[in-house]
Amino acid sequence: MGAAAEVSGADRDIPTTESDSVTNEKAVFKNTDSDAVESAGWDETATKKLIRKIDVTLIPFLALLYLLSFLDRTNIGNARLDTLERDLKLDSARLQYNDALAIFFPFYVAAEVPSNMAMKRFRPSIWIPSIMVAWGICTTLMGIVHNYAGLMAVRAVLGIAEGGLFPGITYYITMWYRRHECGLRMAIFFSAATAAGAFGGLLARGIVEMRGVGGLSGWQWIFILEGILTVIIAIVAYFVMQDYPSTAKFLTEEERAEVSARLKRDRSSLADEFDMKYFWAALKDWKIWVHMFITIGVYTGLYSYSLFLPTIINDLGTATSPEMAQLMTVPPYIVACLFCIGAGWHADRRGERGIYMIGFMIMAIVGLICLIATPNAGVRYFGCFLLASGIYPNVPQGVAWNGNNIGGSLKRGVGIAMHVGFGNLGGTISAYLFLTKDRPRYYPGFGTLLACQVMAATLSIFMTIYLRRENARRDREYKPPSEYTEEERVAEREKGDNASFFRYTI
Repeated sequence: MGAAAEVSGADRDIPTTESDSVTNEKAVFKNTDSDAVESAGWDETATKKLIRKIDVTLIPFLALLYLLSFLDRTNIGNARLDTLERDLKLDSARLQYNDALAIFFPFYVAAEVPSNMAMKRFRPSIWIPSIMVAWGICTTLMGIVHNYAGLMAVRAVLGIAEGGLFPGITYYITMWYRRHECGLRMAIFFSAATAAGAFGGLLARGIVEMRGVGGLSGWQWIFILEGILTVIIAIVAYFVMQDYPSTAKFLTEEERAEVSARLKRDRSSLADEFDMKYFWAALKDWKIWVHMFITIGVYTGLYSYSLFLPTIINDLGTATSPEMAQLMTVPPYIVACLFCIGAGWHADRRGERGIYMIGFMIMAIVGLICLIATPNAGVRYFGCFLLASGIYPNVPQGVAWNGNNIGGSLKRGVGIAMHVGFGNLGGTISAYLFLTKDRPRYYPGFGTLLACQVMAATLSIFMTIYLRRENARRDREYKPPSEYTEEERVAEREKGDNASFFRYTI
């Protein structure tokens, strides 16, 4: 489930103690657009107006693209509540339905790093719509498969086609916004996943009523109609997607110059060119690998929830029919959406990521305990709310946190793709966690998710402590980033986040 924020710290006044460093970082993030850090002629009001203009043009459409992506990869969960397994003669004893879920993810992951590198080399306005057309066609074809082999083949190709969207768009966001501005935008963008969960349940409930039209089952119409919708939006995307600030047609020449200048200040003159040495630098960075393991813990829960929530709710005993179970999936997603956007906004204001992720992981853990510890359907349904609200906000928070702390454009793009790609392997794990033989309590599945959340929380605590201490060390040993001249910054431009003027987001 596929990329985070600009990197630097060069424009901050960094004090000399760890506690002062943390306090100062919060203050700077709260005063994000002050006159002191904007170009001549661009005061706080003018800058905010410019950012709003970019927001309105980019973010709603990007969120729509991800809504379609998430809908097309997870609608198989709603299709299952119709007659998909029976019509395709899927053998539950041989876990053939689970195989169809799992095969998507290795191909999805394999596509992510190459796709982000291609995004760096080619135009986003061509790359993103093209992969959308490909996955929209794949989704439509799922509606006309006749057996297990056909379903497996189309799901595999769907993984390849969709693999570039999430890391590509999150990387794309970093090319427009400074790092302290990316968290909220990513949260809004990713909130489309929660919207897809809510909208998908409602949409599936309506589409299955087409059962028998054209001689097709309801689940077939789910895939066909949703795939066609993706292709239509992809064609529109060819005409409305922007590339980068320097070429944006909706900005004036002065606005393009200011956006580019803001990003240059935020990057602190770190390397922005395409060079394979930054690819290898990302692979060797242990911090990115820690984030990858945090992410697989989060994403295993994410995909388990999105793929199996209709099944889980159907087995609670409160839904009187599969159609009712589909409708009951909607409220948890709506609540999770509110938490997702609210957390992104608040984290940007405070300039922190780790503490938010830890808090949401604790919420998810409590939700899982509710699902494990009692047979009471009401308590378990409440646990579904806590689990969704604890998992979904941590996806954009995690991408932003990792991306904030990777110096250099290409290294950041590769690091984000590594982060998201490894996390999406959690989808393969999740495909086999909720088996028919374990219904209705699904102890192995919920127990595995609990272990994943505990692992992710532990690593997040470690990373938060490390980053605080590393910032404090750099504050002691080097001069404040704001005191570096442009020549001094350029001298360290290839060091990325190891540059002496770089400070981490905690």
